[in-house]
Amino acid sequence: MPRVLIVDDSSGDRLLASEILAADPSVETQAVESGSEALDRIAAARPDLVLTDLVMPGLDGLELVATIREEFSSVPVVLMTSKGNEEIAVQALRVGAASYVPKRLLAASLLPTVLEILSLADRRRAAERVFETLTRSEFVFCLGNLDEYVLPLARHLQEATARIGLCDEVEARQVGVAIAEALSNAIEHGNLEVSGALRGDLAAHGALMRERRESVPWRDRRVHVEARLSREAATFTIRDEGSGFDPATLPNPRDPENMERVHGRGVLLMRSFMDEVTWNETGNAVTMVKRRE
Repeated sequence: MPRVLIVDDSSGDRLLASEILAADPSVETQAVESGSEALDRIAAARPDLVLTDLVMPGLDGLELVATIREEFSSVPVVLMTSKGNEEIAVQALRVGAASYVPKRLLAASLLPTVLEILSLADRRRAAERVFETLTRSEFVFCLGNLDEYVLPLARHLQEATARIGLCDEVEARQVGVAIAEALSNAIEHGNLEVSGALRGDLAAHGALMRERRESVPWRDRRVHVEARLSREAATFTIRDEGSGFDPATLPNPRDPENMERVHGRGVLLMRSFMDEVTWNETGNAVTMVKRRE
């Protein structure tokens, strides 16, 4: 039975919200009159959803939403808003609230909204339980030469690395950075064959990138990505269709002077964040390995 914690300094509004939610016998409610009391209740017995007023003495609704997001991120928050505090409601939505219901519409909208958010949260928890059983995962992608592919794909593989339990969120974020750098290198230096030395002249660099994205043979080349993940290791291979390069010319990542270089920064990050980074003989494919500590 899902539990909803109602937070409102008005006893009348707490009672009204409780009575509306009681129309569904599957929902259990508890009510408190302050944000600080709500946090104590959440810490003691985590509810499935928090329904809160915005304007309260002491810890108000906006601060409560921000704290719940930071300390109890799995608990969704629904706001009860009154006329005149719309700006605060928008801020609360931005910092993490899942939805809101105007108090004048509680009778009609509160129960459907709460049930919808509970259903979404339950699906997410169910998905997390399923992913706890995941032991192996593989992905294959074929990308064009647009920068807009880089961050979404890197983020997807970063989340997959964390989800399979290979490493914690900090290390998974580093994996995402390494993948993004490898993808950018494959597009810019591999397929489009734009030298990193041009980074010092942003106008010339940008002009050449745009020109080659529209010209043969560069525009027709693709980036091929293969990812194989398990609970022990993740292997990412990123291959471009360019002419390649000599990996022996890459900068030494252990040399502090290389941190000041624009050219080679991506490779330095890849080697710093991954346990193993190797290139094929022609230099147009990099394989990066992240192992469980």
